[in-house]
Amino acid sequence: MQLQTASRKKAKIKMALQGPSGSGKTKSALLIAYGLCGSWEKIGVIDTENRSADLYADLGPYNVLPLIPPFTPERYIEAIGVCIAAGIQVIIVDSVSHEWEGTGGILEAHSGMLGNSFTNWAKLTPRHNAFVQTLLQADVHIISNIRTKQEYVLSEKNGKQVPEKVGMKGITREGMDYEFTVVLDLDMALKAKSSKDRTQLFFGKPEFIPTVDTGAIILKWCNDGIGSYPTITKEDVLQAIASCQTNEDLLTLYNTYPAYQQTMTAEFSKRRMEIETINNISNNQKAIQNGAVNS
Repeated sequence: MQLQTASRKKAKIKMALQGPSGSGKTKSALLIAYGLCGSWEKIGVIDTENRSADLYADLGPYNVLPLIPPFTPERYIEAIGVCIAAGIQVIIVDSVSHEWEGTGGILEAHSGMLGNSFTNWAKLTPRHNAFVQTLLQADVHIISNIRTKQEYVLSEKNGKQVPEKVGMKGITREGMDYEFTVVLDLDMALKAKSSKDRTQLFFGKPEFIPTVDTGAIILKWCNDGIGSYPTITKEDVLQAIASCQTNEDLLTLYNTYPAYQQTMTAEFSKRRMEIETINNISNNQKAIQNGAVNS
């Protein structure tokens, strides 16, 4: 362990735009993305919204990866890996809500599982967390669009329980917004206001319509650090693979680094076979010992 002086590093922005249908999330994300990289060809949209990203093709020749059901965390992770392997610099995930509430998403998977609900969540949470970590650790800018819905609470009025509007709620796992550096809430007037902002670029500022300049401002903040965070190398992943003791650990590692999934398939497979061999030997030894005791 070693104490270090705090310093802000150069970073890749991980931000979210959330709002109801028709609030301009897709177009706003595209404009911000262009401000971040200055090239439409370096923008990739993972589109779960029935190819709605194609509606803005007049802006420029950005890339679209249509994602169809089932909307499992693993398919999202795979799509992010495809974008990174293609050299995309800004990935727009439009939207992350389907991973939670869509066909084949986490909620549907949970509802279809038998047995104890708490135990089932223990099986699903690591899958969702692997998706979140893929978003956060990818060495590219990522803009995640989140659908919202009206949230209500029951309050007592004149002796009766009546629903009362208390604002908009993102359709994703509770607390997902805490994972992002910036969260902009969009309304039906296409205006944005920050609900979370670690950059301090937008916090407390008036509502605004996102433009290319918004992305450029964020890019300047990203580049103002004194250095960059260490890049994960192939050697780092090799060491991590060797340290995996279970297939569950190996799967989590595989999902964490989508950029290395295709190029290091052989290494992951080799370690999986090693783990299975070790487990088989251990099980055989236990069976022999149990047999000796029983005899």
